[in-house]
Amino acid sequence: MAGECVFCRIASGAVEAALVLEEEHAVAFLDHRPLFPGHCLLIPRAHYPSLAELPDNDAGPLFAAARTLCAAVEAALGAEGAFVAINNRVSQSVPHLHIHVVPRRKKDGLKGFFWPRGKYGDPSEMEAVRLKLRDAVERARHSWRE
Repeated sequence: MAGECVFCRIASGAVEAALVLEEEHAVAFLDHRPLFPGHCLLIPRAHYPSLAELPDNDAGPLFAAARTLCAAVEAALGAEGAFVAINNRVSQSVPHLHIHVVPRRKKDGLKGFFWPRGKYGDPSEMEAVRLKLRDAVERARHSWRE
């Protein structure tokens, strides 16, 4: 998959992109269909389909690059903030982990999250979901330590 992945090809220099950040473990480039001018995609150079597959050793450098890119987007474009997001599998147009960094301004037309928000039916439903997630977190931690 990595050989056919357009983001892997961008990271290796085989495909041109409007690069804005180049580091040993990550590169960032302008999205070709931006929400706003300056919308960047930050990717690890190595191929990982989603955040769950990103090794611990690569998480720190990738998120340090995200922090740098976020500050740069705000400073260079006079943005009041930034929207930073990762899609995992669903809505992920390229199956290579990528972080969107989008410059934001008040009243720019982007409405919070892009989906309707709801409520839990009652406190017991919320508690049941919390317990399922805590159990899954412990299983995930255990599997990553092996």
